[in-house]
Amino acid sequence: MNRKRSSALIGLAVVATLAAAGCGSDDTKETSTSNAASSISCDGAKDKLSAEGSSAQKNAFDEFSAAYAAACSGKTIAYNPTGSGAGREQFLANNVDFAGSDSALSEEEAARAKERCAGNDAWNLPIVFGPVALAYNVDGVDKLVLNADVTAKIFTGAISTWNDPAIAALNSGVTLPDTKITPVYRSDKSGTSENFGRYLETAAPQSWDKGHDGTWKGGVGEGAEKSAGVAEKVKNIAGSITYVEKGYADDLGLVYAQVDNGAGAVELTADTAAKSVDTAKFKSEGNNLTLDLASIYGTKDAGAYPILLATYEIVCSKGYDAATSIAVKNFLTVAVNEGQSGLAEIGYAPLPDAFKERVTTAINAIA
Repeated sequence: MNRKRSSALIGLAVVATLAAAGCGSDDTKETSTSNAASSISCDGAKDKLSAEGSSAQKNAFDEFSAAYAAACSGKTIAYNPTGSGAGREQFLANNVDFAGSDSALSEEEAARAKERCAGNDAWNLPIVFGPVALAYNVDGVDKLVLNADVTAKIFTGAISTWNDPAIAALNSGVTLPDTKITPVYRSDKSGTSENFGRYLETAAPQSWDKGHDGTWKGGVGEGAEKSAGVAEKVKNIAGSITYVEKGYADDLGLVYAQVDNGAGAVELTADTAAKSVDTAKFKSEGNNLTLDLASIYGTKDAGAYPILLATYEIVCSKGYDAATSIAVKNFLTVAVNEGQSGLAEIGYAPLPDAFKERVTTAINAIA
């Protein structure tokens, strides 16, 4: 799917429908669909699901929606990318069937979720991983290596020119200009800011003490709203750098830095991002799959790109009516199987097989 085409739909509910050509016949009876990746029965499922939340996963959701439409005749899902916080609130208020969020439920939210889920726990299921690029605009520099410590100092202003000795030490043989660095940050509250702050806090604790609550507090540079806004600003400002989802950087042809995680410089690709997903650990056993993000952000594995944004689908473990439960399980099953096939092309990291297995076990346990 063309990312630019799908990005134009941001702010609107995305409704997946099945074209007549995909039905295979004129019979309107619901059918079961089986294939090599997943086997689901569409019988008895709710006709239209609703979900709301993270804009970072919106383009991945377009892929999931199309795959779901192809799998279940007449079944649709509407996703409203209003942001992670809004999505969680809509889920807790029982206004949508599930939420998409770049953060797991807090303890307070988890307690509220029990009421929404008829006395049962809500589960955080990480299904979308988006690598965050350090996109920059430095004339004559088409290859750049940064590490967490240097990056933290750039975004606090402790390093303010591109030929600073700390940057030069990571880039032997590269001619770096005496150009002012302009950090560009998200001026709106953002899951990307929250996760980038978590990365800096984990990997560079001596240089980053600004927190990670989603409101950027670096103290220097220029702000812009939304991922598209920071990418556009970097494209237009010489000497600038930002943190932004890879797909947005690719849309504008921005270059982005390799990141040295302590085991050598790592180029950002679908494979290196997926290798980092493989390092992910969970905070507990069972089917509430909240991630220990330090296992990703602090990885020292060679060839693992460490700056990832994880988006959870937040669901009731129990408490749905039967039709909604079937539909939620069907949609998520398709999302972790057929829905993953086009994600690398639009800037996401497809789920590795072992990770799929853990998520699939949780999806199958939804009652």
